Amino acid sequence: MRWLSPAFKGMALTAVALGATVMAHEANAGTVNSSLGSSVLVTSACTVSGSTLNFGNALNPVNAGAVDATSTLTVQCTATTPYTLSLNAGVNAGSATNFAGRLLKSGSYTLPYQLYVDSGRSSVWGNGTASATYSGLGTGNTQSVTIYGRLPSLTGMAPGVYTDTVTVTISY
Repeated sequence: MRWLSPAFKGMALTAVALGATVMAHEANAGTVNSSLGSSVLVTSACTVSGSTLNFGNALNPVNAGAVDATSTLTVQCTATTPYTLSLNAGVNAGSATNFAGRLLKSGSYTLPYQLYVDSGRSSVWGNGTASATYSGLGTGNTQSVTIYGRLPSLTGMAPGVYTDTVTVTISY
C-alpha cells in the first residue's frame, strides 16, 4: 500500500471499519416473539327437505280399512343446535291450522288423511297448538325424521290421483 496516497488509505480504512460495524450488528441479532389472535363465529343453521308421502298406487276403493304410509324429512343442523319441526294442515284443509281437516284432492273429490309424529299414529303432527311437533338436536350431519301418514278409509272414493302440499317449518 505504499504506492497509494494518504487520501486513498483513509478510504480503504473507512470501508474496512464499516464492514466491521455491519458484522457486529449481525452478531447481535435476536428473535422477537409476538402473538396473533384468531377467531370465528359459528352460527346456528338448519336445512330441511322432504320426500313425497305416497300411499301407494292402484288402491282398491272398495277396501274399507285404513292405509298407512311413511315418508322421510332430511334435517341438517349445526352441532348442538336444538330444532323443532312443525307442519301446516296443507293447501286443501281450508286453513293452515285445520289439522283435523287435512285432505288429499283430485279435481272436486277429496279424501281425508292425517300425518303423525309417532309410529302408533296417535299424535297428530301440526304446529304445536292442539297438535304435536317434532324436536331434535343437530349433530352437524344429516338426520332422517319419519312422518307417519294414514288414510282412514278408501270406501266409496272416486278413482283419480289425489294430492296435497304440506309446508314443513324448522325452527331453531
